[in-house]
Amino acid sequence: MSRIDYSVWDHIEVSDDEDDTHPNIDTPSLFRWRHQARVERMEEFNKKGEELSKGLNDCRRKLAEAQKKTQVLSSAGSCDAELSKAQAEEKKLKKEEREWQKKVEDHNREEKKMPWNVDTLSKEGFSKSIVNVKPDTAEETEEEKEQKHKTFVEKYEKQIKHFGMLRRWDDSQKYLSDNPHLVCEETANYLVIMCIDLEVEEKHALMEQVAHQTIVMQFILELAKSLKVDPRGCFRQFFAKIKTADQQYQDAFNDELESFKERVRGRAKIRIEKAMKEYEEEERQKRIGPGGLDPVEVYESLPAEMQKCFDEKDIQMLQDVISKMDPTEAKAHMKRCIDSGLWVPNSKGDGEEKEEEATYEEVKQEQEETKKE
Repeated sequence: MSRIDYSVWDHIEVSDDEDDTHPNIDTPSLFRWRHQARVERMEEFNKKGEELSKGLNDCRRKLAEAQKKTQVLSSAGSCDAELSKAQAEEKKLKKEEREWQKKVEDHNREEKKMPWNVDTLSKEGFSKSIVNVKPDTAEETEEEKEQKHKTFVEKYEKQIKHFGMLRRWDDSQKYLSDNPHLVCEETANYLVIMCIDLEVEEKHALMEQVAHQTIVMQFILELAKSLKVDPRGCFRQFFAKIKTADQQYQDAFNDELESFKERVRGRAKIRIEKAMKEYEEEERQKRIGPGGLDPVEVYESLPAEMQKCFDEKDIQMLQDVISKMDPTEAKAHMKRCIDSGLWVPNSKGDGEEKEEEATYEEVKQEQEETKKE
């Protein structure tokens, strides 16, 4: 006797309770994406300032030459036409000088209004630091960086996680004082991955806490980079500055933090979507029937009347629906049901075509027997 394989229906609607497992992805610090764009904007802004200063200096040089020429012509008693021309040129250059001066002043005012960020907030307060100058070293390869990160994490993972959970400035400073080896790129990168993992696990509040510590570490590293010193020698300067910062300084830190958290959420979303696609494909492969077809896809392609038969697990209803269909169409649907495992035939016919014919005839025969009874 043929039967409907009811077990496949458990997979037609994927349960919301399935466990999503997501592998750790060793991604570079997410702050770099935004940081690079900001650096490019700053370089463009500074370049504009240099061009304005150069234009003003050139104009002043020309004006000085014009004033000298006017003075010489006036002393020599030159003709009025020549003197008038020189005076007109001098007047024109004075006007251009005022215009250049205004542009430079506007640019300077715009620079003062620009929000502070990790690249600019330390320039004034720490520009005189000369301790622990870090020598230039050869750039590491990607393989070397990966191995260095792996070794560091294996050794200090517990300490990094502890730092990530701290909340107070004083606690963070003391912990880094006791563990200065944590002040490095490897710690920042691990904290980034930790943030993404927490967001994927929907531990949002904890992610935000670790994100705060990630930006603390990143600010310290950027400060060290701008001063060209070992970061272990300047983290105290960062805490001294942040704990007594004015509103502008604090706003710069908070802006970096909020931007970083948005990046983390975006990255976590991508990982979840990717993991879900992989999971769905794995489940699909598990469902594939003996003929290589997915029962879910076959079910969704069936006429509504046949779908209802399988929904209600009613063989009699299926027999009735088959009897009313075009024989060719009915055979095609039944063959796809067999290939997907939705219908398990009890036919012993040889060959695919015989099996298809036997299955269709079998359904009809069952229907006729039911009517006789």
